[in-house]
Amino acid sequence: MNTMTATRSYDPSSVGVVTRQYLDVDKPLTLRSGAVLERYTLAYETYGTLNPQRSNAILICHALSGDSHVAGYYTDDPNEKPGWWDEAVGPGKMFDTNRFFVICSNVIGGCQGSTGPSSFDPDGRRYGLRFPFVTIADMVSAQTALIDALGIERLYAVAGGSMGGMQALQWSVDYPQRVARVLFIASTPVSSAQNIAFNEIGRQAIYADPCWNHGNYYDHTPPNSGLAVARMIGHITYMSEHSLEMKFGRRLQHRPQLAYTFDTEFAVESYLHYQGEKFTERFDANSYLYITKALDYYNVADGYGSIDAALARTQADFLVVSFSSDWLYTEAQARLLVDALERLGRNVDYHHVIASFGHDSFLVEVETMHKIVSGFLAKPSTSKGK
Repeated sequence: MNTMTATRSYDPSSVGVVTRQYLDVDKPLTLRSGAVLERYTLAYETYGTLNPQRSNAILICHALSGDSHVAGYYTDDPNEKPGWWDEAVGPGKMFDTNRFFVICSNVIGGCQGSTGPSSFDPDGRRYGLRFPFVTIADMVSAQTALIDALGIERLYAVAGGSMGGMQALQWSVDYPQRVARVLFIASTPVSSAQNIAFNEIGRQAIYADPCWNHGNYYDHTPPNSGLAVARMIGHITYMSEHSLEMKFGRRLQHRPQLAYTFDTEFAVESYLHYQGEKFTERFDANSYLYITKALDYYNVADGYGSIDAALARTQADFLVVSFSSDWLYTEAQARLLVDALERLGRNVDYHHVIASFGHDSFLVEVETMHKIVSGFLAKPSTSKGK
């Protein structure tokens, strides 16, 4: 399933050139809202080799702005940037493809190959805002169709950071027999009022763009200005005050002194503009609306009454990682999960990492994460699943 070439300069730790694959699911998917998605497509990529017992599969779940391209390259162009967690997936890396078969899929509601608001409905029209609301649980339910299609009964592990951590946790609650290990990284078992507030500001920026047109912009100019502002707001939450100061401070951009103008003066302003503009080249504004609402809705206790009742279902071993400078998903939010798991007598390995890079620390602190993750994956599972 993994296509590789030798034309790029040799890197023994790279998965090389990969191919995005697609699964078309004709079976209706009933969503938490009560709406039904009659059929859908999941875009996914795989790395490594599935063993004969089909027991070495790890599903990596992506965050808000991610997709199925977790590692490797699509072409031989030496200037192409690799997947979003390339330093984590490959031979000898924390998700070692010499040992594991790694899977990553784009969530439903997304815009990188899986069915979402920019997709065509069965009548050949773009969904736009007619696309049904989706939740984290719905994303996970859709993923089960992919795991079934790959012939995998039980996952060695489900892993993810941020929104990916929510998916990993939901897998263990909704499908306890199918998950041996959960890697819950820089995430939360329930979105807080602050989390919801920042997401709402981003959505309002998109609504305010005159090109948004209530989601009906696919044959016209997209609301790139609003989406760029939403990304700028979100990107600030992924960093820390320390990392912003270290990277930019009060340095001016391309000028020796203050110009007393509303033009871009500070380097940090230029950086945020760049991040916003680049984001509009690969992301759909309506998908941003739907996925941030899924984040807002997230509470692992939904449908189960309490966090303890929900987690009583899980049979997985847990790795939980939080970061000292992460003010988006805090240590206190991670402890909500850890404390509940410990009350229930579940096997949980908790690491609170002192790091300076904010929420993005799980992507940046490569050596620390490698030690923690590879150590956890090497342990025998105590899970009583299949």
